[in-house]
Amino acid sequence: MGGGQVRRGRMIRLAVAGVAGAGVAVAVPAVSLATPRTSEYVALGDSYVSGPLIPLQTGQPIGCLRSDHNYPSLVRAAVRTDTFKDVSCGGATTKEMTEPQAVTGGSNPPQLDALGPDTSLVTLGIGGNDIGFGEIIQTCATVSSTQPLGAACRDHYRKNGKDELARRIAATGPKVASVLKEIAGRSPDATVRVVGYPTILPDDGPGCFPLVPFSPGDVAYLRQTTKSLNGMLKREAQRADVEYVDTYRSSIGHDVCQLPTVKWVEGLIPTAPAAPVHPNAAGMRNSAKQVLGSLNTDALAGS
Repeated sequence: MGGGQVRRGRMIRLAVAGVAGAGVAVAVPAVSLATPRTSEYVALGDSYVSGPLIPLQTGQPIGCLRSDHNYPSLVRAAVRTDTFKDVSCGGATTKEMTEPQAVTGGSNPPQLDALGPDTSLVTLGIGGNDIGFGEIIQTCATVSSTQPLGAACRDHYRKNGKDELARRIAATGPKVASVLKEIAGRSPDATVRVVGYPTILPDDGPGCFPLVPFSPGDVAYLRQTTKSLNGMLKREAQRADVEYVDTYRSSIGHDVCQLPTVKWVEGLIPTAPAAPVHPNAAGMRNSAKQVLGSLNTDALAGS
């Protein structure tokens, strides 16, 4: 029996319900009221987990920019949990899983220190900062806007026949694998979900230059980079025998080029409370829905 089967066999069943109070409605089959509580849920990850600038910003240190309506908080509201630890932090990389992170207002302890033998659910969203998410957005917005008919961003990262971003993604894979190994060692009975990144740019077509200043060629390049990053996360999850949660497919059509009432990821100039090029509250609701859907499947499987 594989390690994941053992963990699923041992896992404390999760009761999933509608999260009306948190603004999420998730239609799921009925779960027995006798389902026991999850003893402890720990959320790990970067700003796509923490929810910078989404009201209300809570938690310490303040520089981690955690929202009480990020997807971990919404999942927590739906999963019957005795203890909830959201240690996600904006700017986090895989390095900050085992080392403290200095931010405004103090230091965020190593995120993996929140885990323990009683932890029964872990969500992990990491990898974007390892490949330089902020630098990529800034660089591409600068160089692409000067060549709207070319692919200046792609050309910047592709030199001498090599793709620098592809190299960074490949180099991040073993780091994610190491984090998952640590999680398994510290919380051997936990159900673990690796949560991917949502659709940022349109899934097809040329984009929306100049509203979002990426040329059609660079939109295609960055779109593939996001898919490659998610593909790496999915492979590492499978190798660790844990489940990958795809938030990309469900968010197609809700990218930065959409109307304010439709988009789930804000553009360079946000039209809703959220950091630039980050999920807004609606995007967080979708991520929570995808996580809850994966948990409900496992919870019902053994009932």
